[in-house]
Amino acid sequence: MAVALLLVGMKLWAVWHTGSTAMLGSLADTALDLVASLAALAGVVIAARPADATHRFGHGKAEALAAMFQVVLITLSAFGLGARSVGQWLDGGRVEGAEAGIAVSVLAIAATLALIAWQRHVIARTGSLAISTDHLHYKSDLALNLAVIAALVLDRYLNVAGADPLFGLGIALWLGWSAWRAAGAAIDHLMDHEWPEERRKQFLAVLARHPELRGVHDLRTRTSGAKDFAQFHAAVDPQMTVAEAHRLMDELEARIEAAFPGVEVLIHPDPEGLVRAEGEELLPDRC
Repeated sequence: MAVALLLVGMKLWAVWHTGSTAMLGSLADTALDLVASLAALAGVVIAARPADATHRFGHGKAEALAAMFQVVLITLSAFGLGARSVGQWLDGGRVEGAEAGIAVSVLAIAATLALIAWQRHVIARTGSLAISTDHLHYKSDLALNLAVIAALVLDRYLNVAGADPLFGLGIALWLGWSAWRAAGAAIDHLMDHEWPEERRKQFLAVLARHPELRGVHDLRTRTSGAKDFAQFHAAVDPQMTVAEAHRLMDELEARIEAAFPGVEVLIHPDPEGLVRAEGEELLPDRC
């Protein structure tokens, strides 16, 4: 938020000095980054709350809601900037004082690079969806600032008419594409999308190493905020006592926790060879 505030101030000054549509687009994007970072902060704070009596699975999806809010803001900005770019192109407007816009864009790139490096560290530590969406915005800012510099140089120094609104339109399309990608990740989160196939295979590989597990059925996985959930049916020796089956479940949970720290697991033990009511037989082979 501090970086976004700094960039908003600098770009406001640059827009006033240049009248550039490309710079205005960069300002709009940065202003939305500020609002989006506020939304991300709210999402992360709420998602960090522990489970309670009315939210037994925690509050992790607050991050996905914050991400969707960010997506709406980016989309509105893209439409507004696109309309402004088309209008300037039709009017034949030119930019003034390109030096100020270029200097501000260079400073913005330096500040954004530092922020991106820090966000990458935080994402690696937490896996936060809200921060990941915020990170996507600021990564796009690098390209946007480079586009602003190119637009100003072409329009002011190389006298290429229409370069500034054309780059502004390109930035609008970039924003729309970023919103589309971010929306997909947030919707998957809200809809309890399964883990990636490679992660599921790793999970099954951990289970397969236990010599007493006879098979796995109906594995279901999802992610809520920074919390992972997994549940499955485990086929065990039909002659096991309840106490032995309980001991086996504890051992499986310990192995899963070692390989996937923090994951919440629900295991339903089934006797090997059981035929379910609809006639589907549990897998008798090893994972």
